[in-house]
Amino acid sequence: MPDICITTYMEASRSNMSLFAPPVTHALGMAVANGLDCGLAAVEQRAFGGGEFKIRALESVRLRRTYIVQQLHGDAAGSAGDKLCELLFLAAALRDAGAERVCAVIPYLAFARKDRRTKSRDPVTSRYVAQLIEAVGIDHVMVVEVHNPAAFDNAFRIRADHLTTTRLFAEHFAARHFAGPLAVVSPDLGGAKRAQLLRESLQKRLATSVEFGCVEKRRSGGAVSGQYLAGDVAGRTVILLDDLISSGGTLLRAARTCRANGAAAVHAVATHAPVDSGAAGVVADPAFDSVTLTDTVPVDPAFARALADRLTVLPIAGLLAGAIGCLEGRGSLTALLDLE
Repeated sequence: MPDICITTYMEASRSNMSLFAPPVTHALGMAVANGLDCGLAAVEQRAFGGGEFKIRALESVRLRRTYIVQQLHGDAAGSAGDKLCELLFLAAALRDAGAERVCAVIPYLAFARKDRRTKSRDPVTSRYVAQLIEAVGIDHVMVVEVHNPAAFDNAFRIRADHLTTTRLFAEHFAARHFAGPLAVVSPDLGGAKRAQLLRESLQKRLATSVEFGCVEKRRSGGAVSGQYLAGDVAGRTVILLDDLISSGGTLLRAARTCRANGAAAVHAVATHAPVDSGAAGVVADPAFDSVTLTDTVPVDPAFARALADRLTVLPIAGLLAGAIGCLEGRGSLTALLDLE
Protein backbone atom coordinates (compact mmCIF):
# COMPACT_ATOMS: atom_id res chain seq x y z
CA MET A 1 0.00 0.00 0.00
CA PRO A 2 1.50 3.39 -0.93
CA ASP A 3 2.25 5.93 1.78
CA ILE A 4 -0.47 8.31 0.55
CA CYS A 5 -3.06 7.80 -2.15
CA ILE A 6 -5.65 10.49 -2.94
CA THR A 7 -8.31 9.89 -5.57
CA THR A 8 -8.86 12.47 -8.30
CA TYR A 9 -11.49 14.95 -7.16
CA MET A 10 -14.37 15.82 -9.45
CA GLU A 11 -17.14 18.34 -8.94
CA ALA A 12 -19.74 16.83 -6.62
CA SER A 13 -23.15 15.94 -7.92
CA ARG A 14 -25.89 18.46 -7.28
CA SER A 15 -28.07 15.73 -5.79
CA ASN A 16 -27.93 14.85 -2.11
CA MET A 17 -25.70 11.84 -2.69
CA SER A 18 -21.97 11.18 -2.63
CA LEU A 19 -20.18 8.29 -4.31
CA PHE A 20 -16.93 6.96 -2.85
CA ALA A 21 -14.40 4.31 -3.82
CA PRO A 22 -11.21 3.46 -1.89
CA PRO A 23 -8.03 3.82 -3.98
CA VAL A 24 -7.86 0.09 -4.82
CA THR A 25 -11.29 0.36 -6.47
CA HIS A 26 -10.77 3.80 -8.00
CA ALA A 27 -11.02 2.69 -11.65
CA LEU A 28 -14.33 0.91 -11.14
CA GLY A 29 -15.59 3.79 -8.98
CA MET A 30 -14.85 6.25 -11.79
CA ALA A 31 -16.71 4.06 -14.29
CA VAL A 32 -19.74 3.92 -11.98
CA ALA A 33 -19.58 7.69 -11.45
CA ASN A 34 -19.52 8.23 -15.22
CA GLY A 35 -22.58 6.01 -15.55
CA LEU A 36 -24.38 8.12 -12.97
CA ASP A 37 -23.13 11.39 -14.49
CA CYS A 38 -21.82 12.48 -11.11
CA GLY A 39 -18.46 13.08 -9.50
CA LEU A 40 -16.47 10.55 -7.52
CA ALA A 41 -15.92 12.03 -4.08
CA ALA A 42 -12.32 12.33 -2.94
CA VAL A 43 -10.80 10.20 -0.20
CA GLU A 44 -7.40 10.11 1.42
CA GLN A 45 -5.73 6.85 2.43
CA ARG A 46 -2.54 6.97 4.48
CA ALA A 47 -0.40 3.99 5.46
CA PHE A 48 1.40 3.65 8.81
CA GLY A 49 4.02 1.27 10.15
CA GLY A 50 3.05 -2.32 10.87
CA GLY A 51 0.48 -2.48 8.10
CA GLU A 52 -1.97 -0.04 9.70
CA PHE A 53 -3.76 2.68 7.75
CA LYS A 54 -6.48 5.29 7.85
CA ILE A 55 -9.01 6.30 5.21
CA ARG A 56 -11.26 9.36 5.25
CA ALA A 57 -13.51 11.47 3.05
CA LEU A 58 -12.13 14.81 1.88
CA GLU A 59 -15.51 16.50 1.64
CA SER A 60 -18.55 16.96 3.87
CA VAL A 61 -21.09 14.14 3.95
CA ARG A 62 -23.39 15.60 6.60
CA LEU A 63 -27.01 14.58 5.89
CA ARG A 64 -26.01 13.05 2.55
CA ARG A 65 -26.82 9.64 1.11
CA THR A 66 -23.46 7.96 0.60
CA TYR A 67 -22.43 4.98 -1.52
CA ILE A 68 -19.12 3.13 -1.27
CA VAL A 69 -18.03 0.94 -4.20
CA GLN A 70 -15.45 -1.59 -3.01
CA GLN A 71 -14.06 -4.73 -4.62
CA LEU A 72 -13.19 -7.42 -2.08
CA HIS A 73 -10.99 -9.83 -4.03
CA GLY A 74 -7.42 -10.47 -2.92
CA ASP A 75 -4.55 -9.38 -5.18
CA ALA A 76 -1.18 -7.62 -5.08
CA ALA A 77 -2.86 -4.46 -3.77
CA GLY A 78 -4.18 -6.24 -0.68
CA SER A 79 -5.95 -9.28 0.64
CA ALA A 80 -9.72 -9.65 0.77
CA GLY A 81 -9.45 -8.95 4.50
CA ASP A 82 -7.48 -5.73 3.90
CA LYS A 83 -10.12 -4.47 1.48
CA LEU A 84 -12.94 -5.44 3.81
CA CYS A 85 -11.29 -3.34 6.54
CA GLU A 86 -11.01 -0.40 4.13
CA LEU A 87 -14.74 -0.63 3.45
CA LEU A 88 -15.63 -0.92 7.14
CA PHE A 89 -13.36 1.94 8.24
CA LEU A 90 -14.56 4.30 5.52
CA ALA A 91 -18.20 3.47 6.18
CA ALA A 92 -17.81 4.04 9.92
CA ALA A 93 -16.02 7.34 9.29
CA LEU A 94 -18.84 8.50 7.00
CA ARG A 95 -21.39 7.60 9.63
CA ASP A 96 -19.40 9.46 12.30
CA ALA A 97 -19.24 12.47 9.95
CA GLY A 98 -23.03 12.69 9.82
CA ALA A 99 -23.96 10.82 6.65
CA GLU A 100 -27.70 10.24 6.42
CA ARG A 101 -27.28 6.77 4.95
CA VAL A 102 -24.37 4.53 3.98
CA CYS A 103 -24.78 1.92 1.24
CA ALA A 104 -21.99 -0.56 0.44
CA VAL A 105 -21.87 -1.55 -3.24
CA ILE A 106 -19.82 -4.74 -3.37
CA PRO A 107 -19.29 -6.34 -6.80
CA TYR A 108 -17.79 -9.52 -5.34
CA LEU A 109 -18.55 -10.42 -1.72
CA ALA A 110 -15.51 -12.15 -0.25
CA PHE A 111 -15.94 -14.99 2.27
CA ALA A 112 -19.50 -15.69 1.04
CA ARG A 113 -18.76 -19.21 -0.15
CA LYS A 114 -18.55 -20.46 3.44
CA ASP A 115 -22.25 -20.06 4.27
CA ARG A 116 -22.88 -23.19 6.34
CA ARG A 117 -21.12 -25.67 8.58
CA THR A 118 -19.97 -28.80 6.79
CA LYS A 119 -17.67 -29.96 9.58
CA SER A 120 -17.65 -29.63 13.35
CA ARG A 121 -16.64 -26.14 14.56
CA ASP A 122 -16.63 -24.72 11.03
CA PRO A 123 -16.89 -20.92 10.75
CA VAL A 124 -19.84 -19.41 8.90
CA THR A 125 -17.90 -16.52 7.40
CA SER A 126 -20.77 -15.16 5.30
CA ARG A 127 -22.69 -14.40 8.50
CA TYR A 128 -19.64 -12.93 10.26
CA VAL A 129 -19.02 -10.52 7.38
CA ALA A 130 -22.68 -9.45 7.54
CA GLN A 131 -22.34 -8.77 11.26
CA LEU A 132 -19.24 -6.63 10.71
CA ILE A 133 -20.98 -4.64 7.98
CA GLU A 134 -23.99 -3.98 10.20
CA ALA A 135 -21.82 -3.11 13.22
CA VAL A 136 -20.17 -0.09 11.53
CA GLY A 137 -23.50 1.48 10.63
CA ILE A 138 -23.93 0.49 7.00
CA ASP A 139 -27.67 0.66 6.23
CA HIS A 140 -27.79 -1.17 2.93
CA VAL A 141 -25.65 -3.54 0.86
CA MET A 142 -25.81 -4.36 -2.83
CA VAL A 143 -23.87 -7.41 -4.01
CA VAL A 144 -23.52 -8.84 -7.51
CA GLU A 145 -24.41 -12.52 -8.08
CA VAL A 146 -23.94 -13.99 -4.62
CA HIS A 147 -22.92 -17.60 -4.24
CA ASN A 148 -26.00 -18.62 -2.26
CA PRO A 149 -28.90 -16.12 -2.44
CA ALA A 150 -30.82 -17.77 0.43
CA ALA A 151 -27.80 -17.63 2.76
CA PHE A 152 -27.17 -14.02 1.71
CA ASP A 153 -30.75 -13.02 2.52
CA ASN A 154 -30.61 -14.74 5.90
CA ALA A 155 -27.20 -13.33 6.90
CA PHE A 156 -28.23 -9.66 6.94
CA ARG A 157 -30.63 -7.75 9.17
CA ILE A 158 -30.31 -4.60 7.03
CA ARG A 159 -31.57 -4.14 3.48
CA ALA A 160 -29.54 -6.40 1.20
CA ASP A 161 -30.05 -6.41 -2.57
CA HIS A 162 -28.79 -9.21 -4.79
CA LEU A 163 -27.90 -7.84 -8.24
CA THR A 164 -28.11 -10.68 -10.74
CA THR A 165 -26.18 -10.69 -14.01
CA THR A 166 -28.95 -12.54 -15.84
CA ARG A 167 -29.88 -9.61 -18.06
CA LEU A 168 -26.24 -8.76 -18.81
CA PHE A 169 -25.48 -12.28 -20.02
CA ALA A 170 -28.82 -12.75 -21.80
CA GLU A 171 -28.32 -9.59 -23.87
CA HIS A 172 -24.75 -10.62 -24.67
CA PHE A 173 -25.62 -14.12 -25.89
CA ALA A 174 -28.85 -13.12 -27.63
CA ALA A 175 -26.77 -10.76 -29.79
CA ARG A 176 -24.36 -13.53 -30.85
CA HIS A 177 -26.92 -15.30 -33.05
CA PHE A 178 -25.72 -18.88 -32.57
CA ALA A 179 -26.60 -21.29 -35.33
CA GLY A 180 -28.81 -24.17 -34.16
CA PRO A 181 -30.61 -24.84 -30.87
CA LEU A 182 -29.37 -23.66 -27.46
CA ALA A 183 -29.19 -25.11 -23.97
CA VAL A 184 -28.34 -23.45 -20.65
CA VAL A 185 -26.67 -25.87 -18.25
CA SER A 186 -25.74 -25.54 -14.58
CA PRO A 187 -22.58 -27.40 -13.50
CA ASP A 188 -24.28 -28.40 -10.24
CA LEU A 189 -27.68 -28.51 -8.60
CA GLY A 190 -26.92 -25.46 -6.43
CA GLY A 191 -26.80 -23.22 -9.51
CA ALA A 192 -29.94 -24.59 -11.15
CA LYS A 193 -32.11 -21.57 -10.34
CA ARG A 194 -29.47 -19.21 -11.75
CA ALA A 195 -29.35 -21.20 -14.99
CA GLN A 196 -33.15 -21.34 -15.20
CA LEU A 197 -33.36 -17.55 -14.98
CA LEU A 198 -30.86 -17.15 -17.83
CA ARG A 199 -32.73 -19.74 -19.89
CA GLU A 200 -36.03 -17.89 -19.42
CA SER A 201 -34.44 -14.54 -20.27
CA LEU A 202 -32.88 -15.94 -23.45
CA GLN A 203 -36.15 -17.53 -24.51
CA LYS A 204 -37.91 -14.19 -24.12
CA ARG A 205 -35.31 -12.37 -26.22
CA LEU A 206 -34.90 -15.02 -28.92
CA ALA A 207 -38.56 -16.12 -29.06
CA THR A 208 -37.45 -19.73 -29.28
CA SER A 209 -37.16 -22.72 -27.00
CA VAL A 210 -33.94 -23.09 -24.97
CA GLU A 211 -33.21 -26.43 -23.30
CA PHE A 212 -32.20 -26.65 -19.63
CA GLY A 213 -29.70 -29.04 -18.12
CA CYS A 214 -27.91 -29.76 -14.85
CA VAL A 215 -24.78 -31.82 -14.21
CA GLU A 216 -24.37 -34.05 -11.18
CA LYS A 217 -21.75 -32.91 -8.68
CA ARG A 218 -20.63 -34.74 -5.55
CA ARG A 219 -17.92 -33.58 -3.17
CA SER A 220 -16.19 -35.83 -0.65
CA GLY A 221 -12.91 -35.19 1.18
CA GLY A 222 -12.15 -32.26 -1.11
CA ALA A 223 -12.56 -34.37 -4.26
CA VAL A 224 -15.32 -33.55 -6.76
CA SER A 225 -16.99 -36.24 -8.85
CA GLY A 226 -20.18 -36.87 -10.80
CA GLN A 227 -20.78 -37.21 -14.51
CA TYR A 228 -24.53 -37.58 -15.02
CA LEU A 229 -26.43 -34.96 -16.99
CA ALA A 230 -30.13 -34.19 -16.69
CA GLY A 231 -31.33 -32.56 -19.92
CA ASP A 232 -30.80 -32.90 -23.66
CA VAL A 233 -27.73 -31.13 -25.08
CA ALA A 234 -27.13 -33.31 -28.16
CA GLY A 235 -26.46 -31.08 -31.16
CA ARG A 236 -26.99 -27.94 -29.09
CA THR A 237 -24.77 -24.98 -28.28
CA VAL A 238 -24.40 -25.09 -24.49
CA ILE A 239 -24.10 -22.02 -22.30
CA LEU A 240 -22.55 -23.42 -19.12
CA LEU A 241 -23.33 -20.98 -16.31
CA ASP A 242 -21.79 -20.69 -12.84
CA ASP A 243 -21.46 -17.81 -10.38
CA LEU A 244 -17.66 -17.94 -10.26
CA ILE A 245 -14.51 -19.62 -11.49
CA SER A 246 -11.87 -20.45 -8.89
CA SER A 247 -9.90 -23.54 -9.90
CA GLY A 248 -11.96 -24.08 -13.04
CA GLY A 249 -12.40 -27.76 -12.20
CA THR A 250 -16.18 -27.69 -11.74
CA LEU A 251 -16.77 -26.05 -15.12
CA LEU A 252 -14.29 -28.31 -16.91
CA ARG A 253 -15.94 -31.45 -15.50
CA ALA A 254 -19.34 -30.15 -16.62
CA ALA A 255 -18.03 -29.12 -20.05
CA ARG A 256 -16.61 -32.58 -20.69
CA THR A 257 -19.90 -34.14 -19.58
CA CYS A 258 -21.79 -31.96 -22.07
CA ARG A 259 -19.34 -32.90 -24.84
CA ALA A 260 -19.74 -36.58 -24.00
CA ASN A 261 -23.50 -36.13 -24.38
CA GLY A 262 -23.24 -34.65 -27.86
CA ALA A 263 -23.01 -30.88 -27.28
CA ALA A 264 -22.03 -29.05 -30.47
CA ALA A 265 -20.22 -26.29 -28.54
CA VAL A 266 -19.70 -25.26 -24.93
CA HIS A 267 -19.44 -21.63 -23.84
CA ALA A 268 -18.55 -21.20 -20.16
CA VAL A 269 -19.99 -18.20 -18.32
CA ALA A 270 -19.27 -16.89 -14.82
CA THR A 271 -19.79 -13.57 -13.11
CA HIS A 272 -16.68 -13.66 -10.89
CA ALA A 273 -13.18 -14.98 -11.48
CA PRO A 274 -11.19 -15.01 -8.21
CA VAL A 275 -8.97 -17.64 -9.83
CA ASP A 276 -6.19 -19.64 -8.24
CA SER A 277 -2.79 -20.22 -9.85
CA GLY A 278 -3.79 -23.36 -11.72
CA ALA A 279 -7.00 -22.08 -13.28
CA ALA A 280 -5.36 -20.77 -16.45
CA GLY A 281 -4.27 -24.26 -17.51
CA VAL A 282 -7.70 -25.72 -16.73
CA VAL A 283 -9.75 -23.24 -18.77
CA ALA A 284 -7.35 -23.51 -21.71
CA ASP A 285 -8.80 -26.99 -22.28
CA PRO A 286 -10.38 -27.43 -25.75
CA ALA A 287 -13.64 -28.51 -24.10
CA PHE A 288 -14.43 -24.76 -23.91
CA ASP A 289 -15.20 -22.82 -27.07
CA SER A 290 -15.23 -19.57 -25.12
CA VAL A 291 -15.31 -18.13 -21.60
CA THR A 292 -17.33 -15.04 -20.68
CA LEU A 293 -16.80 -13.16 -17.42
CA THR A 294 -17.53 -9.78 -15.89
CA ASP A 295 -14.96 -7.51 -14.28
CA THR A 296 -16.34 -7.72 -10.73
CA VAL A 297 -12.87 -9.19 -10.12
CA PRO A 298 -10.15 -7.94 -12.50
CA VAL A 299 -9.14 -10.80 -14.78
CA ASP A 300 -5.82 -12.44 -13.89
CA PRO A 301 -3.28 -11.77 -16.68
CA ALA A 302 -2.17 -15.43 -16.92
CA PHE A 303 -5.80 -16.48 -17.16
CA ALA A 304 -6.40 -13.98 -19.96
CA ARG A 305 -3.30 -15.10 -21.86
CA ALA A 306 -4.31 -18.75 -21.64
CA LEU A 307 -7.70 -18.03 -23.23
CA ALA A 308 -6.57 -15.30 -25.67
CA ASP A 309 -9.40 -14.52 -28.11
CA ARG A 310 -11.70 -17.08 -26.49
CA LEU A 311 -12.17 -14.72 -23.51
CA THR A 312 -14.83 -12.00 -23.29
CA VAL A 313 -15.07 -9.66 -20.27
CA LEU A 314 -18.29 -7.68 -19.81
CA PRO A 315 -18.08 -4.47 -17.73
CA ILE A 316 -20.11 -4.41 -14.52
CA ALA A 317 -20.09 -0.64 -13.96
CA GLY A 318 -23.31 -0.10 -15.92
CA LEU A 319 -25.22 -2.51 -13.69
CA LEU A 320 -23.86 -0.88 -10.52
CA ALA A 321 -24.64 2.62 -11.77
CA GLY A 322 -28.12 1.53 -12.81
CA ALA A 323 -28.81 0.01 -9.39
CA ILE A 324 -27.66 3.15 -7.56
CA GLY A 325 -29.75 5.23 -9.94
CA CYS A 326 -32.81 3.16 -9.07
CA LEU A 327 -32.23 3.84 -5.38
CA GLU A 328 -32.03 7.54 -6.21
CA GLY A 329 -35.46 7.39 -7.83
CA ARG A 330 -34.43 6.92 -11.46
CA GLY A 331 -36.22 3.66 -12.17
CA SER A 332 -37.20 0.21 -10.94
CA LEU A 333 -34.55 -2.16 -9.61
CA THR A 334 -36.79 -5.09 -10.48
CA ALA A 335 -37.02 -3.94 -14.10
CA LEU A 336 -33.27 -3.29 -14.24
CA LEU A 337 -32.55 -6.87 -13.18
CA ASP A 338 -35.08 -8.31 -15.66
CA LEU A 339 -37.09 -9.90 -12.83
CA GLU A 340 -40.56 -8.79 -13.95
